[in-house]
Amino acid sequence: MTNCVLCKDELKPEEGQLIWRGDDCRIILVNDSDLPGFCRVIWNRHAAEMTDLTYGEREHLMTLVFAVEEAVRHVMHPDKVNIAALGNMVPHIHWHVIPRFKDDAFYPGSAWSSRAQETPKSILESRKQKAQQLPAAIKAAIASLA
Repeated sequence: MTNCVLCKDELKPEEGQLIWRGDDCRIILVNDSDLPGFCRVIWNRHAAEMTDLTYGEREHLMTLVFAVEEAVRHVMHPDKVNIAALGNMVPHIHWHVIPRFKDDAFYPGSAWSSRAQETPKSILESRKQKAQQLPAAIKAAIASLA
């Protein structure tokens, strides 16, 4: 598919940071000022639906999603982790792994809801500092899968 934003290998700094890349998937730490620790697990090859993948590919992808979730829980200590695969705007398989807190801007709605409240800047800054530990934690979680 042409012009798919998730098919491109280049990542602008304002979009986030590439944490890990394998033959089939890559993991991005999304640059989201309201939701520090938000990660995206992206299937490298363009495919719109999970059923476009083989059973083995699906298992591999979900193993990575769960490794990211585990690292996010360990590092960020969220009240909840949201895992979502929507693809309505970008029909390319990708999973969102989002640490959620009762005081985040969108709680209790989804990360794509209207703002419900303002998180104090000091709390957001603390979460941004924690999120800097995610690349190492995610790489370690993936390394432990081997």
